[in-house]
Amino acid sequence: MINNYIPRSLEPVLAKAVDQFPATILIGTWQSGKTTLLKQVFGSRFSLVSLEAPDVRAAVIQDGRGFLALYPPPVIFDEIQYTPDLLPYIKALIDARRSQTGQFILTGSQNLFLMQQVTESLAGRAAVLKLLPMSQREIHRQPDKPFPWENLPIRPSAEVVPITELWQAILRGSYPELIAYPEWDARLWQSSFIQTYLERDVRNLRNIGDLTQFQIFLRALANRCSQLLNLSELARDVGISVSTAKDWLLILEASFQVFLLRPYYANLGKRLVKSPKVYFVDTGLLCYLVGLQDARHAASGPMGGALFENLAASEIYKSFLHRGEETVFYFWRTASGDEVDFIIEWENRLIPIEVKLSATPRPEMAHSVNRFRRLFPAQVKEGYVIHPGNIVLPLGEGTIALPFSML
Repeated sequence: MINNYIPRSLEPVLAKAVDQFPATILIGTWQSGKTTLLKQVFGSRFSLVSLEAPDVRAAVIQDGRGFLALYPPPVIFDEIQYTPDLLPYIKALIDARRSQTGQFILTGSQNLFLMQQVTESLAGRAAVLKLLPMSQREIHRQPDKPFPWENLPIRPSAEVVPITELWQAILRGSYPELIAYPEWDARLWQSSFIQTYLERDVRNLRNIGDLTQFQIFLRALANRCSQLLNLSELARDVGISVSTAKDWLLILEASFQVFLLRPYYANLGKRLVKSPKVYFVDTGLLCYLVGLQDARHAASGPMGGALFENLAASEIYKSFLHRGEETVFYFWRTASGDEVDFIIEWENRLIPIEVKLSATPRPEMAHSVNRFRRLFPAQVKEGYVIHPGNIVLPLGEGTIALPFSML
């Protein structure tokens, strides 16, 4: 067993995938805990080989079959993106014993590159799962905690999270090392992560000559979190072309640093905004990039609402992925001013969620959610307003105010 190990929501899904597929691929951002998770769950059954070292890569290039003969299944190959030449040989071994499950577990930290290779080599032979930095339910050691709409009727929770503690968590972020070692300096860790990320992942994904310019782009994007993304404006402010901005945004998505929310479309005769909204997977790195160091300043400053909304979006995004499910949610905004932060598709229903920074819920906070409910009465049973306080309060018309801790 691993010291300081924190259980992850993905564990049962991962075990099921290994039992059902010849290969399982676990992808996610660098330092998200992939290797630690695999050691914890499969350390007694699988050998583990890191493919990152140059001498290991050279051995694979020189003799892929011979390398696999040295490490027969069941085996975990860590950071498979460094040795894509190994995938055809793995495919051949799987095809020779197609009915045997749990032969290989492969990990990777670059979604775009890795998935291209997997599509070509292991289609139909591998389960693909994603592991990101920890969700709040994992941090609080409740990895199986359901969403509020999965556990109706909603009852007030005995768990109380002080607002100050919530904002300190936003600043610290959710990378496993910072959670397992609370005495570590978060800003020092985040600074080192950003520099290593730029050199390790960004250079591998694209041949970017000026990493300083890319870092300026990253910080400019951080200042636009939870907002509609105008790539033309962003490119102009950073001093790059729109095509370069699109390419760099794709890098950030492929390396699991940001995700985009698309607008919810419905044929209601209204013109809906087409631009996506951008969110960061980890709020700690987000706060580092925009220069926030103090919890009080973060909460009361001009980015307070955007940071809290980003936290809620990230929690939904990570929690679904860590259950082995693709996250199907959107935002809703019309040209006439109607807006709901998140629309979640769940079991043929639509769940509208508005995020408010005020810890004192009021009926007027539910206006947009109630408007959406009236427009989609057959698909919406209830809506929610998420706030940083500790009170559960009905806001009328089937909308309930919930503390973030219940999300």
